[in-house]
Amino acid sequence: MSDSNIQRALLADNPNALQRKPSEGAKRFRRCRSAPRSETAEKPRENGSWLPAKELFKEMRPSFRMVGFLLFAYLLVGVVVFYLVMDQISGKRTNRVLDALYFCIVTMTSVGYGDLVPNSDATKLLASAFVFTGMGVIALFVSKAADYLVEKQEVLFYKALHMNMKSGEAKMLRRIEMNKTKYKFYTTALLLVTSIVVGTVFLWKIEKLSLVDSFYCVCATITTLGYGDKSFSSKLGRTFAVFWIITSTIILALFFMYLAEIYTERRQKMLAKWVLTRRMTTMDLEAADLDNDQRVGAAEFVVYKLKELGKINQEDISSFLEEFNKLDVDQSGTLSTYDLTMA
Repeated sequence: MSDSNIQRALLADNPNALQRKPSEGAKRFRRCRSAPRSETAEKPRENGSWLPAKELFKEMRPSFRMVGFLLFAYLLVGVVVFYLVMDQISGKRTNRVLDALYFCIVTMTSVGYGDLVPNSDATKLLASAFVFTGMGVIALFVSKAADYLVEKQEVLFYKALHMNMKSGEAKMLRRIEMNKTKYKFYTTALLLVTSIVVGTVFLWKIEKLSLVDSFYCVCATITTLGYGDKSFSSKLGRTFAVFWIITSTIILALFFMYLAEIYTERRQKMLAKWVLTRRMTTMDLEAADLDNDQRVGAAEFVVYKLKELGKINQEDISSFLEEFNKLDVDQSGTLSTYDLTMA
């Protein structure tokens, strides 16, 4: 079947209304990508209910600036609070402000070395409140700041992997989109190794730990295990830890997240390959025949394949058909601008 025939079938075959023939002379409403949008159909309402789905959810998500402001506000409040109650926190001290910020970071990332410990009921309750709040803030910061950092490196990473290949910008962007998760995983893995090396060298040279103890402390930190037998104890070390702990824990979280995404994508590709290459049987034909007319149209075939891939289910199809029937005011089996205006 040619592409034009498939497109006509997709527009005409309604799985629940194939038996209804469109009235003669009824014109189907089509629009190419270059056609101007209809003001009545596309004009958004004041409450935003007509916005496209992607733009609607984009507006609902907190912006990078908002997440950064939340992180700054959390750290500012934490520093002020723990600065005031620092006398009720036991452990090795360096600088009162720096120790308050360091304790806030260690609490926020749930590392909890134990080199600074609350020793009163008030500070214990404050630490309990700040650890829950901080985990929520750091979760938002992970999804924004670190992902933003990784995505900025995708083009450079692609060019590094394909230095000897000559390809246009359009082809490069297409390849990046197809392997987006893979490039994110590679970039995050590179950043993770860099973070581990930098932390190990710093602890080895500045904190004067042995090489093994330095690596051990780095692993205990980025996994938020935080045994506490080895930690940052100098003023310079805690200044470094304030930035390094947040960065390294975020990168490790992204590393495992992208690893899980790669595994999921690989399983989906294997399933798609199996669905698209296996031969159709009589049972498949009966299952795809949604209107029970002993024939399977292009639309029915596509819907059946999407159901096999798990991209759509029967509940989704039923809800779509219900919406279609509500919009099809003239009961012609097709939608037009008249139907949308009347609906």
